[in-house]
Amino acid sequence: MERDAELDVAARAVTALRAGRAPRTPGGPLVYRADAGLGKTALLQAVHRAAADRCTVWTARGSEAASCVPFHVVRQLLRPALAGLPEGEARTLFGERYETTAPALGLLAPPTAVHADPRGVRDGLDRLVARLAARLHHRPPVLLVDDAHWADAESLAWLAELPPLPLLVVLAHRPATGPAGALLDRAADRAGSRVTLRALARDSVAALVRGALGDHAEDAFCRAVWRVTRGNPYETVELLARARARALAPAARSAAQVRELAATGRGSGLVARLEGLGSGPTRLARAAAVLGPDVRHDLAVALADLTPGEGEHCLRRLREARIVTDGELLEFVHPLIGSAVYRSVPAGTRTALHTRAAHAVSRAGLGAAAASRHLLQIPPDDDQGVVEQLRQAAREHLAVGAPDAARRCLERALAERPGPRTRARVLYELGCAALLTSPPTTVRHLRAALELPGLDATLRTDATCRLAQALAHNDQVPEAAEAVAREAARTPHGPDGARLRAARFMYACFRAAEDDGPARSRRLADLADHLPGRDNAERALLSVRAFDAMLRGEDADLVGDLCDRAVPGGRPARGLGWTDTEWGFETPAMVGIAYAYTDRLDRAEALFTEAVRAFEISGWSGAHLAFAHTFLALVQRRRGNLVEAEELLRESLRLADRVGTRLPVHWNAACMLIETLIARGKVAEARAAADTHAFGPPWTSATILPDGRSVLGRLLLAEGRTREAVAELERAGRALTARGRHNGVWAPWATDLARAVAATDPERGRRLAARARRDAERHGTRTAIGEALRCEARFADPPEALALLARATEQLAASPSRYEHALARFDYGHALACPATLTSAATLAANCGAATPATTAHPAPPTRSAPGVG
Repeated sequence: MERDAELDVAARAVTALRAGRAPRTPGGPLVYRADAGLGKTALLQAVHRAAADRCTVWTARGSEAASCVPFHVVRQLLRPALAGLPEGEARTLFGERYETTAPALGLLAPPTAVHADPRGVRDGLDRLVARLAARLHHRPPVLLVDDAHWADAESLAWLAELPPLPLLVVLAHRPATGPAGALLDRAADRAGSRVTLRALARDSVAALVRGALGDHAEDAFCRAVWRVTRGNPYETVELLARARARALAPAARSAAQVRELAATGRGSGLVARLEGLGSGPTRLARAAAVLGPDVRHDLAVALADLTPGEGEHCLRRLREARIVTDGELLEFVHPLIGSAVYRSVPAGTRTALHTRAAHAVSRAGLGAAAASRHLLQIPPDDDQGVVEQLRQAAREHLAVGAPDAARRCLERALAERPGPRTRARVLYELGCAALLTSPPTTVRHLRAALELPGLDATLRTDATCRLAQALAHNDQVPEAAEAVAREAARTPHGPDGARLRAARFMYACFRAAEDDGPARSRRLADLADHLPGRDNAERALLSVRAFDAMLRGEDADLVGDLCDRAVPGGRPARGLGWTDTEWGFETPAMVGIAYAYTDRLDRAEALFTEAVRAFEISGWSGAHLAFAHTFLALVQRRRGNLVEAEELLRESLRLADRVGTRLPVHWNAACMLIETLIARGKVAEARAAADTHAFGPPWTSATILPDGRSVLGRLLLAEGRTREAVAELERAGRALTARGRHNGVWAPWATDLARAVAATDPERGRRLAARARRDAERHGTRTAIGEALRCEARFADPPEALALLARATEQLAASPSRYEHALARFDYGHALACPATLTSAATLAANCGAATPATTAHPAPPTRSAPGVG
């Protein structure tokens, strides 16, 4: 009644979905908001009926009792769609995400040794639903979720952020606050439509009265019903059902009885009516309220201490009193009844019921995670058995991508006051639970764990390395380096000491500023250069040494040899893979970056392609996958595939934005994107990217790839802000020289500064170009040498310049750096005044996705002897 406008909104949405317009229409779900009892469920049922002939309808309902059960609503929605499918067909629908996504739906036992990335699980659900929708294109899916304010956080987050797909999501909810309210507001902000339901008008209530009690119902009686129910549809219907059961005359003289009867339908009145049915029905209703949704009759009967025969009798009484439904599961007629019954249970009785419910759920084989919902409701009692149950539940939650649920279990475990050893382990587990989602939380808990005496040497080492990783991901690289250095100093030689020693050098190498960089590099070289790479500790040290040697611009053949020893056969050894947590993804990443900046791009591409695949299969869709896209973009940029590099970098930033702001992954991706856009001749877009990501001082504490100051100087130079560019490039030179870092491809400050001062101080430019050439020849890659020769040609006499440009073109033609080859060929064609060479340079640049080289090559001004020399 009075819902024509609301139903019309849904009808238009279904029509648009059937017409195929939904996938191209930005926005989110259709959202109905209403207070309790205003008809959300009836409205969704009407939408269901209207859509069922044309669409595939999936339904779910949030529950107050199950709001802490991860993916409870998602399971209700999607499991029926998968029911009956052969396992092979189901695996095909999930794709390579089966192992990480199916546990969230309860279709696969959770691998408790694995921490699933919640972003990855959501992405896997997105892909699953997209494939299901594609199979149902003739009957597209409509997802109806009632009582969404009680939906679990994991399901609600997925529904709120579901990308545009050929389906329709309809949410109905009460006004909500807290995390659920925030997620519902986010869904509403994206909603194609948001509708607020109102109470029924007096005439509609009168129509309900006469429909239930007869056309002879008097106006005064109808008004009395409207006043006491305030036009609430649920309360009105329930009141009329009880009035009919009592044969109440619908006349003015019954108005006082209407008020009394209304009181029995809510709050204490409803509870009194329940208790009037007797002890057995009351105990069964309380058991059902404690157990929550999807209650099996036998579990509720056992929890209520009833025999099967008694349980059947009590169930019949509850159905007759319109307290529970006639369905196969034990469900209340309305959530308001369940809430009222639960809140009426005395505190001591409620605790006892939850305790027994946890045991009953465990005995039924439903798992520690299912039992944990009840354990969370029990006051702490120094019960170490509860601690272990909650720790196991946390492992199950982490395995399905629900770190918040795991956190609640572990925090509750701490409230049981475990002993120091167990407390340290619980804190360690709390830190690990947040590693993929909240580095600051990880830092806080791991530091607390390390302050206690309960961790053995191996666990202390692991906690320290994870602490350092979290600090580094939170842009606290100096603190990461200090943490592993302190622990390494107190750890004797052995596997743990070797792991900490490698981590100490790695985080010191990652620091953007360091007091004794050259000395530290020498110590690292002394430790690593002779190692054959017999075990992972040696390979980790070799990885750090290769990365450091690359940054220092040491002999590229030495760098390549170090890399080859670190990843024998071109792939990370077992235990050093991209998703192995002992050493971290940074270890193979350093090798791939070193390969990329030493012209061994095939090796780098193989490593980083494997990284993307490994993270996607494992469902790591946050910072790890963002880094992998950045690394792969580095390879494409070095190859001169500028369009592909830009696409990968924009995807990297999109992924990174989902986990935070101004993190190291943002700095690297933004820096490389700016440098790529400059190469493409898109200087205005490069500036926009720099402004969007606040690229510039204050700089991150981590080393940036490529060097951030050098790229900012190049951007300023491209914008014609030469004086500012000179100052920035000079700062870059001072900082890098102090660190002993002389790789001119990773940090091209010297060649860019030489060009910047060419007009005002050519002698200084000549010195800088000569320095760049010395560094390049020491490093020995064709890209470095070609770029240095091209710069030096600017300051040479015409005959020498022509020879230098010929050599630069030859070196770069033999390198994998197609874009730099295009620039050198352009300069050479300009010096030769050869149109054919200039045309081939322009074609090569266009194939790279760059603008005409004339806009980016910075040719030298003409000289007297050779008018066209650049």
